[in-house]
Amino acid sequence: MISQPYVIVLGNEKGGTGKSTVAVHIIASLLHAGHNVGSIDVDARQGTLTRYLENRDKYIKDNKVKLLTPSHNPVYLSENKSVDEANKEEESSFSEAMEKLKGCDYVVVDTPGGNTYLSRFAHSFADTLITPLNDSFIDLDLLAHIENGTLNVNRLSIYAENVWEFKKNKALRNRGNMNWIVLRNRLSQLNAKNKEYMEEVLGKLEKRIGFKHVPGFSERVIFRELFMQGLTLLDLTEVGEKKLNLSHVAARQELRTLITALGLSKVNQRVKDAV
Repeated sequence: MISQPYVIVLGNEKGGTGKSTVAVHIIASLLHAGHNVGSIDVDARQGTLTRYLENRDKYIKDNKVKLLTPSHNPVYLSENKSVDEANKEEESSFSEAMEKLKGCDYVVVDTPGGNTYLSRFAHSFADTLITPLNDSFIDLDLLAHIENGTLNVNRLSIYAENVWEFKKNKALRNRGNMNWIVLRNRLSQLNAKNKEYMEEVLGKLEKRIGFKHVPGFSERVIFRELFMQGLTLLDLTEVGEKKLNLSHVAARQELRTLITALGLSKVNQRVKDAV
């Protein structure tokens, strides 16, 4: 009997938080650890993850190098004008993509910056939900409304409440649990007061609504460059980048920290060896 893959969903209703960059680096880390990995792009119209992997395929072909790639499946929004029929079509499309990847060890799902039925449906399959969040109070509003001046939590946001619904849907489907990680992404390299305030508020929210918050990637030019080539931090030495600058080294350390936070022990050790 084939066991079901472990599903990691990158989710956030706000765009521009680095979901696809995080997704592709998690995919690469799992591949480097020797796992069979599938990926699904639920944001197929924008298609950042899909384009990232297309750039990767082109780089492999043009440079005649061997790089690890996942089994990738884009899933598109239905164009059916009937809401009920559109929802059924999207459920079917996502379920078909999952069925194609049932032999994988892991499936990584990238979702759009928006609130769609397809995105919500995909969220409910997560064994681990990762929510990348720009390190600012504008983005923190996605999780909760914070009182100005006191940093007290007035009330939870719609997205935070939705996560509880995703958890319930998952439990009803297969009695599974959902691990929620909030990733502080695009961190400033300056020790500003904002970072301290963010840490304080996230600490309060972590206890209140049951997620784990961890540091993600800092704002670095290297990530924009890697996207154009379809590469990840784990590929640099394989493609001949022998001299890594301080920014590259720091970014690879951030990746190690992220993979450790996911709690995947075998992956942790392989990634440490690779980077």
